[in-house]
Amino acid sequence: MADHSGPPNSEMLLENGYVRLKQCRHGAMLYISADEYVGRSLDLYGEFSQSESTVINQVLKPGMVAIDAGANIGCHTLSMARSVIAKGIIHAFEAQRIVHQILTANIALNAVTNVVSHHAALGATAGQIVVPHVDYSKTGNFGGLALGEFERGEAVAMETIDGLNLAACHFIKIDVEGMETDVLAGGAGTIDAHQPILYVENDRRERAPKLIEWLLNRDYRLYWHLPRLYNPDNFFGNDQNVFGKLISRNMFCLPKDSQISVTNFQEITSPDSPF
Repeated sequence: MADHSGPPNSEMLLENGYVRLKQCRHGAMLYISADEYVGRSLDLYGEFSQSESTVINQVLKPGMVAIDAGANIGCHTLSMARSVIAKGIIHAFEAQRIVHQILTANIALNAVTNVVSHHAALGATAGQIVVPHVDYSKTGNFGGLALGEFERGEAVAMETIDGLNLAACHFIKIDVEGMETDVLAGGAGTIDAHQPILYVENDRRERAPKLIEWLLNRDYRLYWHLPRLYNPDNFFGNDQNVFGKLISRNMFCLPKDSQISVTNFQEITSPDSPF
């Protein structure tokens, strides 16, 4: 297993098997030490993809209702929950059972009371999906597990955003490894009714045109957000960049009537937009 030790101010609070606990930017975080990206970033920097959190939390306000589709262990969920505070609510979805258990543990560790944690996938229709068995003690990219084509594993509920029957929905984050269009399709009624701001991963070249077209057809304005995984101003003050120039490829999506002004992001105007 790789050495994921961090600088002196990244004190280990607990290590047991494949899980570790450290005090991180958004609270105490339990994480999988063998995870190549989420776990490694928390270990070295005390945060994961902080540039994404910064953008998300600029638009979240107290009292908002938000959805975190593909919540993983809660790196963004915790900060989102604090942004909407007591009267707001976050619905967090994670399909991998072990990862979902760690998500729930992180919610409890930080005394966060406004997150509803769902052990389920989100998709176009309600039903079930197969999640393969994963050995979390071996190095891997556990947040990069793409579902939908496995025949062996654990059957997990697949739900839809529309099935939540939300009276309000202000923001949806979607990071589901290629199933983004399916999740949107299963939330079409909610999106049409409430016009939430969307923050959607779009890193699959072959699926990008369909995803962009779906959003443009609903009169959303789309902008690329391409943050580097390494943040020089990270929580642990670690100046060692182990991720090089690696970026996340996301879209910041605004309903046509939104008054939010977007600067320094490239607008996406067609499904053929440069990837």
